[in-house]
Amino acid sequence: MSLFTELGMRYPIIQAPMAGVQGSELALAVTRAGGLGSLPAAMLTPAELRSELVRLTQSGLGPFNINFFCHQQRAPDPVALASWQQHLAPYYAEFGVELPAVTTAPSRAPFNEEHAAMVAEFRPAVVSFHFGLPAPELLAQVKVVGARVFASATTVAEAVWLAHHGADAIIAQGLEAGGHRGHFLSDDLTLQQSTLTLLAQILAVTDLPVIAAGGIVDGKGIANALALGASAVQMGTAFLCCHEATTSALHRAVLHSPQGQQTALTNLFSGRPARGIVNRLMRELSPLSELAPHFPYASSALAPLRAAAEKAGDGGFSPLWAGQNVSGCRELPASELMACWVKEAGLG
Repeated sequence: MSLFTELGMRYPIIQAPMAGVQGSELALAVTRAGGLGSLPAAMLTPAELRSELVRLTQSGLGPFNINFFCHQQRAPDPVALASWQQHLAPYYAEFGVELPAVTTAPSRAPFNEEHAAMVAEFRPAVVSFHFGLPAPELLAQVKVVGARVFASATTVAEAVWLAHHGADAIIAQGLEAGGHRGHFLSDDLTLQQSTLTLLAQILAVTDLPVIAAGGIVDGKGIANALALGASAVQMGTAFLCCHEATTSALHRAVLHSPQGQQTALTNLFSGRPARGIVNRLMRELSPLSELAPHFPYASSALAPLRAAAEKAGDGGFSPLWAGQNVSGCRELPASELMACWVKEAGLG
């Protein structure tokens, strides 16, 4: 019996956790349709996370994945933060935004004791991690309650490391994938590969289940990944326009436009490379820039500018996360989209 059958999934389709464009509603819809719904937790307050976990647990629908970041939280650099704000000052002026006070509050929290306590209380079927794995003592708290541990790898070396440090399945995150890169052993982006190339190489070095992620947007892509040996696929971009997603109207419109076909890795919105649709900020400051403070502090100074621009119908300062292939974005309920993929992939 495969790991995914053991988890109670009817289909080997995992909805990628996508902070900022989804809550528990999308996760519920995907699990209800036979896949594995995921909830991104890194940007939720403890109260928000608890509320979402209550909703997921009380549904009784089936398995869920709760996703956490496990980056090493660095202290803020006040000089870098002030410099970043000064570089953004002309944009503030353009949109009539007063220069805000420099804030050192991080926008994303790594997995911690409070998170571990919630995992113990709610016992999700899967807990997944981005940027490696948490400290051994924290990981042990996840394992002891029976949760399966999934973790992202962007290179073969990272996959080997994860296999040796407690992962139960590896998410092979190809360069095509939208959102934050899950790299943690090296910042050298040239080491990263396309999804199917990475998948094949990881399968050659581990017996763990490997999940293909990046550039998979339809049933044909699912079938190809499974045929190459993936145990499941993880899909994010293709869910962005589902009825249950909280993706903004502005973001949806860009996904359906020619602009949506051009994406790039950028550190401007958080301080760490993530793939999004190229917009004004990326064009004018360069997608990867030393101007941005280190992760996750870059986003704070952008928040008031983003809000003002979006109010004016301008997405030039918003993180429009998306993978390289946006052709699968459809304005449908997640259940209908899943049914299409199941039929196309011959999984029914």
